[in-house]
Amino acid sequence: MQSDIIVDVQSNEISIALLEDSRLVSLQKEARNLAYAVGDIYLAKVKKLMPGLNAAFVNVGYDKDAFLHYLDLGSQFSSYSEFLSKSLDKDCKNPPEVSQMTLLPDIDKHGTISDRLTQGQELMVQIVKEPISSKGPRLTTEISLTGRYMVLMPFSDKVSISQKIKSPEEKVRLRQLIKSILPKNFGVIIRTSAEGKRVAELNHEMKTLVRYWDEAVTKARTATAPALIFEEESRIVGVLRDIFSPTFENIHVNDREIYEQIRNYVGLIAPERIDIVKLYTDEQPIFDHFGITRQIKSSFGKTVSFKSGAYIIIEHTEALHVIDVNSGNRTKASNDQESNALEVNLRAADEIARQLRLRDMGGIIVIDFIDMAKSEHRQALYDHMREIMANDRARHNILPLSKFGLMQITRQRVRPALDIETAETCPSCYGKGTVRPSLLFTDTLKEKLHYLIDDLKVTDFIMYVHPFVDAYIKKGIISMYRRWKMDLGRKFKILPDQSLAYLEYKVIDRDRNIIDLKEEKDIDSAATKNKRKAKNRSKQEESSSSTD
Repeated sequence: MQSDIIVDVQSNEISIALLEDSRLVSLQKEARNLAYAVGDIYLAKVKKLMPGLNAAFVNVGYDKDAFLHYLDLGSQFSSYSEFLSKSLDKDCKNPPEVSQMTLLPDIDKHGTISDRLTQGQELMVQIVKEPISSKGPRLTTEISLTGRYMVLMPFSDKVSISQKIKSPEEKVRLRQLIKSILPKNFGVIIRTSAEGKRVAELNHEMKTLVRYWDEAVTKARTATAPALIFEEESRIVGVLRDIFSPTFENIHVNDREIYEQIRNYVGLIAPERIDIVKLYTDEQPIFDHFGITRQIKSSFGKTVSFKSGAYIIIEHTEALHVIDVNSGNRTKASNDQESNALEVNLRAADEIARQLRLRDMGGIIVIDFIDMAKSEHRQALYDHMREIMANDRARHNILPLSKFGLMQITRQRVRPALDIETAETCPSCYGKGTVRPSLLFTDTLKEKLHYLIDDLKVTDFIMYVHPFVDAYIKKGIISMYRRWKMDLGRKFKILPDQSLAYLEYKVIDRDRNIIDLKEEKDIDSAATKNKRKAKNRSKQEESSSSTD
């Protein structure tokens, strides 16, 4: 399977698309003014204890207080608490080191939050779930630092190995190797990507993770809660760290700064693969070039078609996600209803597994498959769903079909599900129901070009329009587009963009910044009001003259 990553960098957000055999399987969007929260470590302060929930609300600087449950304190909270109290003591000239401590016994799993925390207490906490809906972030004090080959955990002495590493000999080799280089009182989870790696590579990453921990503790000593003391790598680098594999053929980026970041990271973890990182410089939108925009339009929304007229309907609620499978008007359906139901359900399972990854749906998912009478068919569907979801990196649990034909899935949720509105709001009427004649849209575009060149003095820009509009203004030998170029005599281009609505357009300058033309809308609306006022005045004059 060929895997490609396409990174679309815009002025206000970054979109990361993962393609497998040119098919979109994962899409992440991140506003450029927001940090990636999961994995960040904060010096925080306990704001309120909730004995009824056996949890505490903690101030980490968000609008909503973060949630810390007793079970998220970690079994080694006693050692952590003793270390932190001495490390944060400003009068302590020689703060302790984790490797020099004697670990204390594990805390009681059935204890209460009031026994361990006090209001106003300062803690080093790590975010494990982003704010979702009306809920604040979820926290843990069981700090972990994630690398490409391992996860480092202070105040632990365990070495765990990924279950995806099947070779017993490799497990023994990795365990012995890690134990020989692991500092005292640090635990490690060995990731799948560590398989076959040399001791020098593993030792280098371990030293890097230990350094991150020391730097976070040093910052905590001088910081005032709430404060960010360790920031997780950018989302792009984080995605690469988690999913990078030798099957990657290309990583295309349309921004030079982000391109350099990715190239440097790939150069560190796989120097022989650095050439797969490529800078995209064409003026056509990068998602249009690789066919991603069309897949987004067809894959998001309430109804998703997948094969021969069959489709699924996806509904989102606060508590769970509900998916309904429908056979639709299948033209090549089998004469046997049971076989037809099995075939639709199997193809629906393929699409549902893709949708879970694509939308990053988490929590409880309930799927209403088409009823099947034979138990072997129901078992085949259950086995197939487990098989195709084996590549899903999010933790999940799948239950067999119930007697009502329902399948229940729980999937790890660390951030809100991605919901993209595929219906297009009319850019001319904004939902009012009446629009200007579409034939006059070319006049509007020409007015905008004059406004940009004559009033704003912009000399080099690109105007993006819907592909149908682009084809219309460029048809013929002496096209409308060519006449505009001759008339205005400036460096500008008009290009198609599949993400735009029919009568929508956008303009970017040479630095890829969007030029805001809202002022022009205000000019249009003001002109319309003036015309209306003039018309009313003429009517009043006519009526007064007729009265006379």
